Amino acid sequence: MLKLLQNIEIFEVIYMFKIGDYVVNLKNGVCKIEDILNMNLSGESKEYYLLIPQNEQNAKVYIPVDAADSRIRLTMDKEQAMALIKKMKDIEEISIENEKERERVYKEILNSRNPELLVSIIKTLYLRKQDRVKEGKKNTAVDEHYFKLAEKHLCKELAFVLQISQQELDEMILKNIE
Repeated sequence: MLKLLQNIEIFEVIYMFKIGDYVVNLKNGVCKIEDILNMNLSGESKEYYLLIPQNEQNAKVYIPVDAADSRIRLTMDKEQAMALIKKMKDIEEISIENEKERERVYKEILNSRNPELLVSIIKTLYLRKQDRVKEGKKNTAVDEHYFKLAEKHLCKELAFVLQISQQELDEMILKNIE
């Protein structure tokens, strides 16, 4: 068995996005792939995706094709979005006591762009805020920062995919969580 495994070549699989695909990236949220360009930016010719952020139609974002899998992912479809909303109440919070470790995990989750993990950040930080308020404390700046980032990315994607307003999305989420 070991000899057989040694003879197998491992190929890295890179998903090739297409023009017209909607993708999510951390800095710009939902973007449309407008074009795939061959550009020479650093003395070397490479292919780049030209992304147009949906919240800023005049902006242009260039992502190298060979690094795209670590920087963008396809948006959810409507079925995936609805399934995530229905599953929200069952997604567990993050329980890490160490502040630095928790912040490191938040950064990793945001970089992963994983919607279910974004829900875990939102739930965790919402409940932490409620506990701090009960204790007469303010929310920490770090918690507020990561809550807003996670909420912004997740909610903008969900509203875009479902073609509904933020208010309608909030109502839908509350209905499914309660």
